[in-house]
Amino acid sequence: MALAGCESLPTGQMAPATSPAPEARATPSQASLAAEKYYAAVQRSLLAQGLLRTDGGGPDSRFTARMLARDFLRIALRQEYTERTGLLLARESGSVLHRWGGPIRYQLRYGPLVAPENRARDTREITRYAARLQRLTGVKMTPASDDPAANMHIFIVGEDARRALGPQLRALVPGISNATLNSVLKLDRDTYCLALAVTPENSPVYERAIIIIRAEHPDLMRLACIHEEMAQAMGLPNDSPEARPSIFNDDGEFGLLTTHDELLLRMLYDRRLKPGMTEAQVRPIAEQIAAELMGGPV
Repeated sequence: MALAGCESLPTGQMAPATSPAPEARATPSQASLAAEKYYAAVQRSLLAQGLLRTDGGGPDSRFTARMLARDFLRIALRQEYTERTGLLLARESGSVLHRWGGPIRYQLRYGPLVAPENRARDTREITRYAARLQRLTGVKMTPASDDPAANMHIFIVGEDARRALGPQLRALVPGISNATLNSVLKLDRDTYCLALAVTPENSPVYERAIIIIRAEHPDLMRLACIHEEMAQAMGLPNDSPEARPSIFNDDGEFGLLTTHDELLLRMLYDRRLKPGMTEAQVRPIAEQIAAELMGGPV
């Protein structure tokens, strides 16, 4: 399993699941109301600092083929989290190339706190973004509704619904470790969203993914989580402080998928690369692909 999250974006000085159902929106708990207030303040602070950019990069954030290859190796060939002695630690570790080997059928699971208008907006955004990911990677992505064949489950849930996800997650990911499960159920306030990608034993090919997004996020932060976690679940599980312009950088400068990130996804699914390749095997091929994409030598 590979776990990736969006967490601890710089906030400066801030002011102090279930599937969709037809019933009326539930009454938010005090924990959910407090979270909604907190994340609204986080978004205001980020925007005031010029962060969460949606422009995809520009003249101020140019990058070279060498930089692109470097970023690819760190983001695709390393893991953001390591499990040790029953705990998940935010500690980078080496890995092999992982990606999907077949079509993705994504299922949206909204908690009862998500208002109908927000469900409709998020569904449109995810549908549009899935089509974009399909164009970049060549992996077919289609909505699954309640289809049991769904293999990417996107939960947009409030505090109470997320804390009650244990039985659903155990059913979706048999054998899920307590450490991984607790990373969802006891999600730290500064972890805004996360993705869990699952492979069969000893296989580098993803067979399932779980994405958790807080329903309490304001619109832009929720959309930023959709962009980052769905992209990470394609096989880009790590972040890098050097990557720019990129959503795979915890500085939070860019909120939505950038031109740089589109190239990373194209590299990941280039046929010259194979799931299971090590960093040493990937490096010369990644440098060649990066040079081709950028129109110049590394």
